[in-house]
Amino acid sequence: MERFYRSLDEIIAHLRKVRSEIDEKSVSRLVNMISGRRRVFVYGAGRSGFVGRCFAQRLMHLGIESYFIGDTTVPSMKPGDIFVVISGSGETVTPVSLARKAKKVGGRIVAVTAHPESTLGKIADLVVKVPGKTKLVEKESYAPFTSLFDIAVLSVLDSIASELMGVLGVTEKDILERHANVE
Repeated sequence: MERFYRSLDEIIAHLRKVRSEIDEKSVSRLVNMISGRRRVFVYGAGRSGFVGRCFAQRLMHLGIESYFIGDTTVPSMKPGDIFVVISGSGETVTPVSLARKAKKVGGRIVAVTAHPESTLGKIADLVVKVPGKTKLVEKESYAPFTSLFDIAVLSVLDSIASELMGVLGVTEKDILERHANVE
């Protein structure tokens, strides 16, 4: 169980690091963009996609029209819509390609990445830098592969949702009313 506890301790320490390094201005800009009631589209590949789905769902719980790109019920993106793209490396082909396409239709691109200088970061209108080990394997770690990035992004995006709750005056009762009731 030594490796288990070392991994857990590393994840906890990493979240503390993220808290101390997160750029409050970029988080505030994203909160302001979303609270402007624009539609929000979200995408990430692999585990980043799972985190993205969590964020899209949470936005829906807050009463914000949100979609995860790739689902069959996603409508067309319109100019001014927000596209939150999650990619640790910022170089994964599909997220970069979708960001380029969204930019062409007038979408406002938000890159959530550990590498702001990446291709995705350069395409984005706003970068929210979330430190973490990505598929580029920047360091050795007990936490498997991209776990530090994925867990950090989930935590940051859920915390952004919490901030949005305050800004929009959404309560947990409101969330419960929007939560699935046929499950």
